[in-house]
Amino acid sequence: MDAATGEVVELLQQLIRNACVNDGTPESGGEIRSADVLQGYLEGSGLDLERFEPVNGRVSLVGRLEGSDPGAPSLLLMGHTDVVPVNAANWRHDPFGGEVVDGELWGRGAVDMLNLTASMAVATKRFAQRSTRPRGTLVYLAVADEETLGTYGAKWLVDNEPDAVRSDYVVTESGGFRLPFGSGAGPRLPVVVAEKGTYWCRIRVRGTPGHGSMPFRSDNALVKAAEVVRRIAEYRPETTVHDIWRRFLDAVDLPPEIADALRDPAGVRTFVESTADTGLARAVHAATHTTFAPTVLHGGVKTNVIPDTADLEVDIRTLPGQSPEDVREMLVEALGDLAEEVEIAPLSEDVATGSPADTPLYRSLERITATLVPGSSSVPFMLTGATDARFFRRAGATAYGYGLFSERISFAEFFSMFHGDNERIDLESLDLVTRLWEGVLEDFLR
Repeated sequence: MDAATGEVVELLQQLIRNACVNDGTPESGGEIRSADVLQGYLEGSGLDLERFEPVNGRVSLVGRLEGSDPGAPSLLLMGHTDVVPVNAANWRHDPFGGEVVDGELWGRGAVDMLNLTASMAVATKRFAQRSTRPRGTLVYLAVADEETLGTYGAKWLVDNEPDAVRSDYVVTESGGFRLPFGSGAGPRLPVVVAEKGTYWCRIRVRGTPGHGSMPFRSDNALVKAAEVVRRIAEYRPETTVHDIWRRFLDAVDLPPEIADALRDPAGVRTFVESTADTGLARAVHAATHTTFAPTVLHGGVKTNVIPDTADLEVDIRTLPGQSPEDVREMLVEALGDLAEEVEIAPLSEDVATGSPADTPLYRSLERITATLVPGSSSVPFMLTGATDARFFRRAGATAYGYGLFSERISFAEFFSMFHGDNERIDLESLDLVTRLWEGVLEDFLR
C-alpha cells in the first residue's frame, strides 16, 4: 500500500466511524463531524476552505484552488458525507467500526460513497501541494444531505451559494465498476452521463371507521390500500428503448444477437423475464422502464377500529423526457377504477437529467482509465437512482458519475451493498480510484 492509499484508508475509517446517519429529518446527519475531519486534513495544502451550514450540524465543506487561466475549464470533485441508516444485526462486522478485514474495509458508506469522498480529498490535497499552479480551477466539495434530496446540501448550495460551487464540470458517484457482459477482451467501465428522474408520491386511501369486531362489508381503508399496492406492483409500463440505452448497447460490445434483442422493446421484456441473473434483470429493466415501488404504508389507529385512512408512499423513477404529468397518467392507468377514490400528492418531483459524452473531461477519464485498467473501455451509462449531479446539470455544468473499482467484488455484490448489508470496499479499489483522481487532475487541469 503506497502513502496515498494509506491516507485514503485512514480518512475513510474516520468518515465511517463518524456515523453521519441521515434518516431524513433535519436534525439527523451530523455531517459537521466529517466536515471537521476533512477540513483538518486539507488545511495548509493551499486550498481556500469554506464551510456552509444551512441548519445546525448540516455542514458542507468547499475547498478551492484557483487556476491561472480564467478561460481554462474548471472541475468540481464532489463526494457526500452522509450515509443511510443501518440494521447492525444483519452485518458480519460493526457497520461503524471501519475495520480492515482480509483486504477489505468495512462500514456503512464504504461504497456509497465515502470511498470517493476520501479518495477525492487525498488526490485534491496532493494536487494542491504541488508548486505549479494549474491552468484550470479545482473545487472539492464534501457535501451534506445527499441521501435525502439534497435539501441542506447540494440543492441549497446551488440555490443559495452558487459562486462557491460553480464549475464547468462535475464528477461525483458512481461508475467505473466492472459490467458483467461484453464480448471484448477488456472490462467495460460505465461513466454515468445521465440519471433517471424521481416522482415520489403519497397516495391517501379513505374508508369508513367502524368496530373491528364487525368487518363484514366494511369500508376498510387498509384493505383498499392493499388492492392499491397490488395494482401498482402488477402494473407494467411500456418498455422504452431511449437514446442513452442505444448508445450504451453500441459501446458495450455485446454479442450481436443479444444487442439486437435489447434494442427491441419485446426483446428487452423477454430478456428481463427469462434471464437467471436477477440482478442483471433488475438493472436492464430499470434502465428501460419507468419503475413503481410501493415502499411505505401507514394505516389504522387501534386494533379494534376499522381504519378510515391509509397512506401509501411510492418511489417512482422516470425516464428521460417524462414529466410529472406523464407519471400521474400512468398512476391513473395502474389504479383503474380506484384512481377516483384516492388522493395523489407528490412528495418530490425531479425530471431526468443528462450530459453529453463527447467532452474533454469524458476523454480525460477514458485516457487515465486506460492506463490504470489496460484493455478497458468506457461506456456511457444511465444511473437508475439519483445523485447530486442533477442540481449541477440544471445549473449548466456537465456532470458525470465515475470511480474505479477492482475485480475483487462482483457487479451483483457491488450493487447489493448500496443501502444494503455488509457494505465494504477492497483496498485495491481504493488504490485504483485515488490514482484515477490524481491522473485526471493532472491531465485535465494542468
